[in-house]
Amino acid sequence: MTQRRPGIRDSAVATGRGDDGTTGLLFGGERVAKDDARTEAYGTIDEAVAALGLARAELAMKDQYGVLTPALAGIGDLVLRFQRELFVVGAELATNPEARDRLRDGETRVTEPMVAGVEAALADLEARVPMPSEFVVPGESRVSASIELARTVVRRAERRVVGLERQGLAGTWTVPYLNRLADFLWVLARAAEAAEARDARPARVAPRTRRPRDGGTAAARGTASGGGAAAPEGTASGGGAVTPEGTASRGA
Repeated sequence: MTQRRPGIRDSAVATGRGDDGTTGLLFGGERVAKDDARTEAYGTIDEAVAALGLARAELAMKDQYGVLTPALAGIGDLVLRFQRELFVVGAELATNPEARDRLRDGETRVTEPMVAGVEAALADLEARVPMPSEFVVPGESRVSASIELARTVVRRAERRVVGLERQGLAGTWTVPYLNRLADFLWVLARAAEAAEARDARPARVAPRTRRPRDGGTAAARGTASGGGAAAPEGTASGGGAVTPEGTASRGA
């Protein structure tokens, strides 16, 4: 397709060149399919940036309503920092392999200092935020849930880039950067929960204490002794009260 459709002739965004299912890479070269592994990888990076944007938007709303604490404000600064760094990752992945010599460290190429920067931020947070001892369920706050969403997208991007690395289409530090960033975002979500006085919710439900089979007192087994007093589980002796299991207790 060499000419734009009339409806987008004056558009600054839509060119129509991708209507054939292809897209261009940075610094030119042959166009690639929109479902190419490289396109999938840097498109996933774009998703991660957008997901982090949800967290920043939520923080901005808190600021607007005057409920943004200093601890949460610091989280917003970190989110913006790594949104910008992800643009570096996306640029490297979107570059024509024949033009890699034109990449610039820290601008369009992921570097070891970038990885070290994530590691330093991770160490700082881990020193200040209590860490859960098991898997947790996201969703204790809108900010932390948004960060968790971004973390899962970063993990997907990492998986895509591993495939590119096997084909020689990814830089040396891209996978380590994404791996470390996903770790950092998990801890950042815990920091967001702590900043709003929320506790991480464990993935497993705590087991209930089992009732003794033999030798226990009537009260310990959920019945009441004498006088029809209510038991710990809310059952009563005498008078045919209904137990939690739906059965009627018989009067002694």
